[in-house]
Amino acid sequence: MADSKKHFLAEIEEKMLDIWEKEQTFQKSLDNRKSGELFSFYDGPPFANGTPHYGHLEQTTIKDTVTRYKTMQGCYVPRRVGWDTHGLPVEYAIEKEHGFKGKKDIVEYGIDKFNQECRDSVFKYKDVWEQMFRRVGRWADYDNTYATLDESYIESVWWVFKSIYDKGYVYKDFRSSPYCPRCATPLSNFELNQGYQDNVPDPSLYVKFKLKNQDAYLLGWTTTPWSLPGNAAIAVNPDAKYVYVKLTDDNGQDEVLILARDRLEALNVETYHIQKEVTGQELIGLEYEPLFKLKDLGDKSDDLYKVWPADFVSIEDGSGVLHVAPAFGEDDLQLAKDNQLPVFLTVDENGHVVTDQGLPEEFAGKFFKGADQPIIAHLTHKDLVYSAETFTHTYPFCWRCDTPLLYYATDNWLVKVSDFKDALTGNNQQVNWTPGHIRDGRFGRWLDHARDWSVSRNRFWGAPLPVWVTDDGETVVIGSVKELKERAVNPEKVGDLHRPYIDDIEIKTDSGKIAKRIPEVFDCWFESGSMPYAQDHFPFAKSGDADVGPTGFPADFVAEAIDQTRGWFYTLHVLGTALFDKPAFKNVICSGWIVAADGEKLSKRKKNYAPMDEVFDQYGVDTMRYFMASSPLMNGEDTRFSVDFLRDTQRQVFMSFNNIFSFYKLYADVDKWKPDNPGVEPESGNLLDQWMLARLNQAVAEVTAGMEEYRLDKAARPITDLLDDTSNWYVRRSRRRFWKSEDDGDKQSAYQTLHYVLLTTSQLLAPFAPFLSDYTWRELVQGTDLPESVHLSDWPSVNQPLDTSRIMLENMANARALITEGLAQRATAGIKVRQPLAKATVKGLELSPALQQIMAEELNVKEVINQLGSEVSVHMDAEITPELKAEGLARDLTRSIQNARKKAGFNVEDRIKLRLEADSKEVNDAIKQFKELIDAEVLSTSELTGEGEYSETFKVDGQEVTAHLSRKTA
Repeated sequence: MADSKKHFLAEIEEKMLDIWEKEQTFQKSLDNRKSGELFSFYDGPPFANGTPHYGHLEQTTIKDTVTRYKTMQGCYVPRRVGWDTHGLPVEYAIEKEHGFKGKKDIVEYGIDKFNQECRDSVFKYKDVWEQMFRRVGRWADYDNTYATLDESYIESVWWVFKSIYDKGYVYKDFRSSPYCPRCATPLSNFELNQGYQDNVPDPSLYVKFKLKNQDAYLLGWTTTPWSLPGNAAIAVNPDAKYVYVKLTDDNGQDEVLILARDRLEALNVETYHIQKEVTGQELIGLEYEPLFKLKDLGDKSDDLYKVWPADFVSIEDGSGVLHVAPAFGEDDLQLAKDNQLPVFLTVDENGHVVTDQGLPEEFAGKFFKGADQPIIAHLTHKDLVYSAETFTHTYPFCWRCDTPLLYYATDNWLVKVSDFKDALTGNNQQVNWTPGHIRDGRFGRWLDHARDWSVSRNRFWGAPLPVWVTDDGETVVIGSVKELKERAVNPEKVGDLHRPYIDDIEIKTDSGKIAKRIPEVFDCWFESGSMPYAQDHFPFAKSGDADVGPTGFPADFVAEAIDQTRGWFYTLHVLGTALFDKPAFKNVICSGWIVAADGEKLSKRKKNYAPMDEVFDQYGVDTMRYFMASSPLMNGEDTRFSVDFLRDTQRQVFMSFNNIFSFYKLYADVDKWKPDNPGVEPESGNLLDQWMLARLNQAVAEVTAGMEEYRLDKAARPITDLLDDTSNWYVRRSRRRFWKSEDDGDKQSAYQTLHYVLLTTSQLLAPFAPFLSDYTWRELVQGTDLPESVHLSDWPSVNQPLDTSRIMLENMANARALITEGLAQRATAGIKVRQPLAKATVKGLELSPALQQIMAEELNVKEVINQLGSEVSVHMDAEITPELKAEGLARDLTRSIQNARKKAGFNVEDRIKLRLEADSKEVNDAIKQFKELIDAEVLSTSELTGEGEYSETFKVDGQEVTAHLSRKTA
């Protein structure tokens, strides 16, 4: 028994899922196209340690829609899915379960046990994901999935790394990079960009550095007071103008501050005296007293606490005097390297101020962000603070654990993106981006400023970096398991490639030395970016060429949300260019974010969205898919989501389509009608049929053009318009052709036309709404030689010259516009549509006799008169003669009798006996005068005697009329 809560669309969907599974329809769609052109599709692997949400449904809709379309076009479209299983998202989830605070806890717990729990967790919701994929009609090979934890996958990742290492694109560097102190690992710049938060409060501190041998202070500016204990130098812009400014306080005490002339406003005082002006170059070499005295200054302390030139010093903000802490900034560290300055790691790897450098106890040991105010208080006590305020800005947080990030100097293994940045830009020009502005905008600008990519992570659960190093620094990079076994001192231990087991493998270098593996693992983005090769164990076990890439590379199509321009799309592009000097994909859809009805982010906590299962049951998956595909999401725009929008989509598209089909089926079953030549566009002499077929061809052209542009929204919307025209114009105008008794050529043409329109519309709908389209198709093709499923059929082609179609469509559109105007004139005059009028006069537009007839019927006039005129117009003759009035009453009667038939439960084909009773002479006269018209419309074949099966009293023009009805038996 069907669930009463489910909409009939949901019931159809569940029925179709069973049919597809039983008939192996997906596999048939692949087998039928194996000889076709390969259409290569890459699926970005999701994490299966969490449940899917609307964002995943959005991506699933896009991917399934495009791949179904390409299959119907005759392409062979293998669809393999995979799972992202490594990295911080997995580790962080396990750490939370145990309450771990950092890496130290993991080491104490045991890397082997920790990684095993990570492994066990990554497929926790795999069944839930696959159930969602199945429920939404996502066709893919779920029996042959890949996972980034597979040994074969890891080996291909090694091959990728080794290949670009051999090209000179990989290097090790001590670098200050984005760093998460909770995860205790560096992050890439695109990971940095994934975690920015707005309106974060931070200090704005102007601090005074006392010059040695001068009674003056350098006025430095910082928003990171926690970094001040790590200060090693001051930097100024050598080409800028600086001034010595004397200030006098309220107590008459003078002090001299040095800052950029263009930044005098930073003093925030009205009265000051400029003692002298110098260039930044003249300040170079000046020494100053450190704010904090560290215990260990290292071996290179002679050049500490001096002023250095740096062209990166801005005079657009701050003071033009930059505090340099080499451990905590990219430019700072480079200045230190260039001038052999020591690097003070005054914050440890867990983000706490160190306790072994003699720093004041009020902030030593504190988390770096918590040290800001104690440091400011300490410096204020020493009279070294000029001003301290709070401001808000955007600040980066860890994309996984939401911890504030800092720049932190550590050893990193990096891909030297800067060496092939021009190639990245050039290859980007070959990609068809949707929306188009992404190519030179968001993605292009990101490439213009691309930095070298840190691919090493000081973590545990990930593909290990295949780098072995001897005690004296000799380095070997391994590119395969075979090579590892050949070099291994203990080859019998080569098995699980994860930590800690891989850490036990030692190898011999070419010089005979023993090398040990470094402890780092790969950035999980490097692993997912290697997916085009690793999913099929390339180059070890897949067709293709190691010099040009695997079969199907570059991909014809990829799709993800717009944030992946700085994530997966970027890593695919970098590795594809580094390996083969090619873009990794040819066409890409960057979709927007689906948000709540009020514009807020969808949130479980706020409960501002309906659960997916409930939506599927109430509105149908087809409705949800079509809503997404036809929305601005497909052009990279954020789109509000509400069940009200789904209700509109369901009504406008699916109820409309189903009503058209139900109308067809109702009369086809009554007449036992079957198509003569199913699937072939019929020929008809009826203008309405000709227009409908032209309108259908127009829709086929528009939908196809949209799909070829990878603009799913442009492709879907014409289907909505087609259904509206089919239902509210063609079917409404053709009803009498179906229900009339005589089986003439015109009735046959109507059936042939509507059957063909429904078939073709099912095909257009198939990629977007795979369930109802296939259900309808199967009903339509029973007893024919057409494919059993719409998804096994060929995409429709345009069967008419578009110019010919355009003329016909324009003529009908002009006529419909005049009809709208004529009906508006009726409304203004207060004349209802069922009241016939004598004529309508059309000027400025030549109408064929067939169009005149259509206009006459729609406007309910006896004739349409064509006249010359410079402007197109229509004029309704509003005079109502007694005969016209009587016919109007007859039409009102007809409508009321039709309603009575429905209430009585009569079938549309039932012939009836009818008797009408009225007290009004005017009404009775109308009944007598137009009896044939009334009988024909309501299928009355004889006069009823007696009460009949059903009686109803209603009013016509204010007069009571009683209708008595009975079915006529054979």
